[in-house]
Amino acid sequence: MYSKGNYHKKAAILASSYSKRITDLRRANEFDIIFIFREALMTRSTYFEQAFSKSKAKLIYDFDDAIWMNDTSDANRLFSWMKKPSKIAKSISCCDLVFAGNEYLKAYASQFNEHVEVIPTTIDTHEYQKKPSLKTDEVVVIGWSGSITTIKHFEYAIPFLEILKKKYGSRIRIKVIGDGNYRNHDLEIQGIHWNKSSEIEELSSIDIGIMPLPDDPWARGKCGLKGLQYMALEIATVMSPVGVNTAIIQDGVNGYLATNTEEWVNKISFLIENSEQRKHMGTMARQTVLASYSVDALKSTYLHWFKSLTDIGE
Repeated sequence: MYSKGNYHKKAAILASSYSKRITDLRRANEFDIIFIFREALMTRSTYFEQAFSKSKAKLIYDFDDAIWMNDTSDANRLFSWMKKPSKIAKSISCCDLVFAGNEYLKAYASQFNEHVEVIPTTIDTHEYQKKPSLKTDEVVVIGWSGSITTIKHFEYAIPFLEILKKKYGSRIRIKVIGDGNYRNHDLEIQGIHWNKSSEIEELSSIDIGIMPLPDDPWARGKCGLKGLQYMALEIATVMSPVGVNTAIIQDGVNGYLATNTEEWVNKISFLIENSEQRKHMGTMARQTVLASYSVDALKSTYLHWFKSLTDIGE
């Protein structure tokens, strides 16, 4: 979907999505709740959201990015006319309840709907359990996980990674997961394609997970998913202090926050040189996810709001 070309396949995906929504619409009255994540159809249209709102079902809208802003990937620039970020306001306004991933997103949604609740990104901690390391050396792996559309955020790490590579040489390795076409000769990086079946294994090989972000409106809408994935797997995590990251990370306790190149270098250097600190911070990180960002921790919150709409009990 996010690779260049493949126009016939993309058209087929869109046609299939439309067909599924038509089927969903025909049976909408069979449900108590219809849950829409981000959008019902990947086009400009809000037809399905509005049609669902007229059914007997209560409508919940859930979003975890600043998707009212235009952020089309380079691979799909040709089809940017099909997207209409402003449609998000209309989708939000026709729902009975909105779940926003953080306070920044809630502030936006509250302009169009009075019933907005913050529910953070959740991690299935039964699935996200660290796999035993298969490494046979003492090389410290610094890892980033994302996608083809977010690889631009990894580029913010280049200045401090170059300094760390010069400082530690072969003692460190840099791993990029999510864009298999990404290359950086100086940092000896060969990107790895994301694959659901191997994601946890690939992440488990990381010793230090990084999540660099620019401090801009789009990044402030991010809900920390990749950082939380590191943390759930007991990986020492360093994030930019942007948006919800400052709520997830207690600097120096369950991870680090780094604002500028000097801070990134100093904090990662400390973790490279102190394996016990990496282990301790990883343990604290998983405890944070278990307590506040896991499916188990937030299950009752979801059920509460579902019940508030349907009044049918659990």
